[in-house]
Amino acid sequence: MSPRALREARVSLEAISANVEAIRRIVGTEHFMAVVKANAYGHGAVAASRAALDGGADWLGVIDSAEAMALRAAGITAPILTWLHGPDDPLADAAGASIDVGVSSIAELERAAAADVAAVQIKVDTGLGRNGAEESTWGELFERARNLERAGGPHVRGLFSHLANAGEDADAAQLVAFERAKQAAASAQLVPELFHIAATQGALRRPESRHNLVRVGLGCYGLSPFDGVEPASLGLQPALELSAAVVSVKRVPAGTGISYGHTYRTERETSLALIPLGYGDGIPRHASDRGPVVINGERFTVSGVIAMDQFVVDVGDASVAVGDRAVLFGDPGAGSPTATEWADAAGTINYEIITRLGPRIEYRNVGGR
Repeated sequence: MSPRALREARVSLEAISANVEAIRRIVGTEHFMAVVKANAYGHGAVAASRAALDGGADWLGVIDSAEAMALRAAGITAPILTWLHGPDDPLADAAGASIDVGVSSIAELERAAAADVAAVQIKVDTGLGRNGAEESTWGELFERARNLERAGGPHVRGLFSHLANAGEDADAAQLVAFERAKQAAASAQLVPELFHIAATQGALRRPESRHNLVRVGLGCYGLSPFDGVEPASLGLQPALELSAAVVSVKRVPAGTGISYGHTYRTERETSLALIPLGYGDGIPRHASDRGPVVINGERFTVSGVIAMDQFVVDVGDASVAVGDRAVLFGDPGAGSPTATEWADAAGTINYEIITRLGPRIEYRNVGGR
């Protein structure tokens, strides 16, 4: 067995494939887009993309041309959609690599046409308030897209939007607005093949939002988008386990102050384990005195303030030695804390916990097909 890295993120490619399969069975859509932006939510974009495709995904979603081109450079040939572009985004690269470009305005559509992009997908704002064409612009945008398409410009392959997950009424209103967008596109004689608005949450809980493609990010990596809902109840398995080797263990008396500001003091004679992970590695400082850690199957809590490179765990009289593994989060089925628990401890969301991990952490892929 190969030695473990000092700081290690183990990614189960088999879990990613199985998660895609599980969600595909639930949604039953003709198409399934695995969202692999932001380095596949911290799981490694190339390996995670291949695992998702093995699990039945037939589209990949990324943010910009750079992310898309990195997948093409790795030999991935599956259809890719990008959807957030600055004025200097090299759309010509996407054009030469058969990558669909998401456009949210006439200006973006014109840039895509000028770059000889073969296919675009038009994003409409149905109530999220981010990118996406406002409803007042739909008629003009769709008409221009139709004229460009007929003149040999970009083919309009898809029409899409994004739910705000702001409650039942708000989501229902967005779905109605998306139907208006579909009707407006049809009135302009556009005939997209793809319609999509649902991400993981909508795909799993709102069947009427599925259309013929769903965009699934968080669910591919085995995490739940719902408060209080465990991944296992959705048929999902967390794919990433973050751990580090204990680098120091020392015995200290009662009343010992720990880390900056001494927000934690030992109540009795005890042992302290030092873990070489900190906010420089993406471990949230806001989880100081609260973040869960498992060492040798026993659960502890971060003791004191999380520093840039390290934090301390009061392990009491437990048998902990230098070299033992401290697991911050992983699969609860294996006894690990979860990324959601760390999110709760830091006052954030599980998406942020898994995507913020830093470059000092060594990634190791396990499993796969």
